[in-house]
Amino acid sequence: DCWPRMVVWVSCLIGSLLGFSGSIALSSTGKRGLTALLTADSPAASPLAAPKAIQPEPVAPEPVPSPASASGSRHRAGFVSILGVPNVGKSTLLNKLVGEKLSITTSKAQTTRHRIMGILNGDDYQIVYSDTPGVLLPHYKLQEGMMRFVRSSIIDADVLLLVVDVFQESFPDEKILRQLRSSPAAMLVLLNKVDLLGDGSPLTKERRAAIGTEEVLIERWRTEFPGASVLSLSARQGRGLDAVMERLMAVLPEHPPFFPKDQLTDKPQRFFAAEMLRESIFELYSQEVPYSCEVAVRAFKESEELIRIQAEIYVAQESQKGILIGNKGSAIKRVGVRTRKQMETFFQKQVHLETRVKVRKAWREDEVALREFGYLG
Repeated sequence: DCWPRMVVWVSCLIGSLLGFSGSIALSSTGKRGLTALLTADSPAASPLAAPKAIQPEPVAPEPVPSPASASGSRHRAGFVSILGVPNVGKSTLLNKLVGEKLSITTSKAQTTRHRIMGILNGDDYQIVYSDTPGVLLPHYKLQEGMMRFVRSSIIDADVLLLVVDVFQESFPDEKILRQLRSSPAAMLVLLNKVDLLGDGSPLTKERRAAIGTEEVLIERWRTEFPGASVLSLSARQGRGLDAVMERLMAVLPEHPPFFPKDQLTDKPQRFFAAEMLRESIFELYSQEVPYSCEVAVRAFKESEELIRIQAEIYVAQESQKGILIGNKGSAIKRVGVRTRKQMETFFQKQVHLETRVKVRKAWREDEVALREFGYLG
């Protein structure tokens, strides 16, 4: 019994020395959480770090084992990482599974940049999902940081949800593929977008015939990952989610909850404010502009009836600043109106949003900027 308590005590001491006040899930029976704790930035170092008043509740020390539920089953809890290549529906799946829009979703690839946890609670279970950036071969330092989030989520996972879609034929990153194959975690391969194979699909009959039937695709992924359970679903329509939950509950380990039962995510409110602003940029601009933007929320002040938010949008080149602002500010005004409506729906409160556009040249290759934005430890 001394060892778990010693791990928790040492982790808390390290956290206080580093000035870290965020929320990290820690398992004293293994290595989970220690890497994240040791590499976490202090609040002053990250523009997305929330003031204490709006931070999620800190994770309690390792809880005592929970008693059996009324049904006789013991409590199950674990970390479930959602992985896959860009644009296969990972964020849509997370939002459907937790019943809240925690991850931004657009029709463009590579929308998700951070690892985002969504916590689903029941009387006798707690599932801590992680939505992760799409797996790709990195072309600049920002993408290298994104792939670090992916690799760490594999290490932490009790269960891996590998999302593929009906168009995917291979996996782009051999290193991450090897890590997946060697992971001791249970794996579910989820074949998404199967609604595109049936009647009413926007795809032509010829295109559907070239892709193959649902049964053929399932067999292909069973061959690719022999030890995994392969399930089909349509995350957009919510089809197949019950089967996913049933299988998850079968492989989730018995464990007390890692987070308080009323907690929905590990991220602070200002993180979601920044993500909603970034989603609007992805939706309203094309080509390279959305991929060259980063958002930092510099102020988040909440009163009983109003939230005042000040945000800075960074672009990588001077020419992109003019595109983002538009003629007489018309373009950035559209961004603000769209984002404010989303924020008011999300926070259930009136929002006053101020935005400024700044140039931070080549920030995607700048390690100082990437550390400031939370992509590098």
